[in-house]
Amino acid sequence: MPDPAALAARVPAVEAVVRAALAAGTATCAVVEIGDAGGVRGHVALGRLSTAANASPAGVDTIFDLASLTKILATLLAMRLADAGRCAITDRVGRWWPAWYGPGRDDTTLADLLAHASGLAAHRPLFESRRGALAFADAICRMPLDAPPRAAAVYSDLGFILLGVILERIGEAGLAAQVAPMLRALTGAPLAYRPPPAWRARTASTGWDGWRQRELIGDVHDGNAWAMDGVAAHAGLFGTAGAVGDVARAVLRGLRGAAVDGLASPETVRHFATRRTDVPGSTRALGWDTMKDTSSCGRFMSPTAIGHTGFTGTSLWIDEARDAYVVLLTNRVATGASADAMRALRQAVHDSVFGPAT
Repeated sequence: MPDPAALAARVPAVEAVVRAALAAGTATCAVVEIGDAGGVRGHVALGRLSTAANASPAGVDTIFDLASLTKILATLLAMRLADAGRCAITDRVGRWWPAWYGPGRDDTTLADLLAHASGLAAHRPLFESRRGALAFADAICRMPLDAPPRAAAVYSDLGFILLGVILERIGEAGLAAQVAPMLRALTGAPLAYRPPPAWRARTASTGWDGWRQRELIGDVHDGNAWAMDGVAAHAGLFGTAGAVGDVARAVLRGLRGAAVDGLASPETVRHFATRRTDVPGSTRALGWDTMKDTSSCGRFMSPTAIGHTGFTGTSLWIDEARDAYVVLLTNRVATGASADAMRALRQAVHDSVFGPAT
């Protein structure tokens, strides 16, 4: 189990990995935070906020489009609502959203949405013809399932879009209105939907968008989230590595048995972090992914590690057994770097933190 000094000693190796990746064009900038339940143990901040020659340098306060890290940050709300008795994750989807009906749908649960086991397809470009969360939910409920619930895990933005509107119904308020105070209880650093104009000067670009015909800086990259006014359960949050790290420490403390104000009981935190065993071949827990040595977490994390990635080039991994977490935020999409290049960077960063000392 790393001690604080041991984690801090890994920072130079992480910096070398990130510097090489930026030189190869994997992103224009990157910020890494390494820490444990007790605090931050090291930072790396390299590169510039965009491809422009005069772009400002990145710093530890750079704000990134977190993309699918929203799935674990915003849907901590599901954990909170379940812990408060407002719902049960075993509730059928149809209880909260009656439009969810049709062949094979009756026994789909909230847990199935959280674990990407609802049978929904991975993605549809709904933004091309629809606007607003309710229109999206209606379209998703009408889509034929690709598979029966729990037959397999298929990573699905659509399931989380539907989950978001259900959480609004359960919590009797909009998603942003519920998520904002929850996150403020966990961090004072920037972390929010629809970032204000004052954040723009320190926000990393996610590049040119052909659909919207403009460079995206502080405007959500994901097309479906954009068509939902920037607020969705699958994407839309912006924030700093420090903000994500604050949330990571709260989750880590919960996993280690401590009560965390504004989150949930340790038992509920643990339940959400436990891999589903009733979905063949799945590595998914509730919202979280779990350790697989061929994935973004690298080769050396503990079997109980949990994490998630984001399309724009972001990731968070938490290793309870080793009392450590790693936040990696980049703007991979700004350079058009491949998913394979980003996966290699993530693996190398995590191996630099958790692998044998050199």
